Amino acid sequence: MTTDHDFEFTSVTPEPSLEDYVDSFWMLHNKSDKPKEVIILPDGRMDLFCSRSATDPFHITLSGIETQADQAILAPGTLMFAISFKLLAAEYIFHQAISGIVDYAVHLPADFWGFGAGDLEDFPLFCQKATAQIRSLIPATVDSRKQLLFGLLYAHKGNMTVQELSEKVFWSSRQINRYFNQQFGLSLKTYGDILRFRASFPHIKTGKLFPEQDFADQSHFIKAVKKLSGVSPKELSKNQNGRFIQFSTLGSR
Repeated sequence: MTTDHDFEFTSVTPEPSLEDYVDSFWMLHNKSDKPKEVIILPDGRMDLFCSRSATDPFHITLSGIETQADQAILAPGTLMFAISFKLLAAEYIFHQAISGIVDYAVHLPADFWGFGAGDLEDFPLFCQKATAQIRSLIPATVDSRKQLLFGLLYAHKGNMTVQELSEKVFWSSRQINRYFNQQFGLSLKTYGDILRFRASFPHIKTGKLFPEQDFADQSHFIKAVKKLSGVSPKELSKNQNGRFIQFSTLGSR
């Protein structure tokens, strides 16, 4: 759990039965009566948010993959319970492509999956309810190539080439990229770059401003970080005013 006077964050790892589909459950609370400006960094996940604030009633949104840093404002009193999904969930849990919501979010029905305003009263119970719902939606059979593909991507934190992955899963590079573009709205290489960027967060936060995720060299690393965050690794490590939200909560995952 991460807490300060005005800000609280906690994250929970899902049970093993959900590990192919869910990255984490998490809660964020801006306890202040003032808005908090934050920057959200690409991390390779799709997120379902249940939230409310002092100015907005309960609502549910689904966000696609972020490919660039996004500025946002947490309104006073914002309380958010969320589920961060791995990409396999798009096809097998939500049964839809998310290519149309890259760097974007859409509102879902206010009673989606049976959630309501009352579910924001107890985070552990929210996690239990979400777990039961997702477990009920997991199909009996899944394309083994896709399951292996994502297993390798996450295990290696994006540090595998398209060709290497193609050979491991017995699926052509062309077909994999077509699947990624149609289903998620970006190429496999781009997604791998995002996963490598995310994996560098702990290193950057502790001031290790050199590549540790198989980047070609220092220059390539800096360029990749700037492309996805909008700032240099050095500025990212400073996290002035706690504005980079994933850095403020790092260590809670």
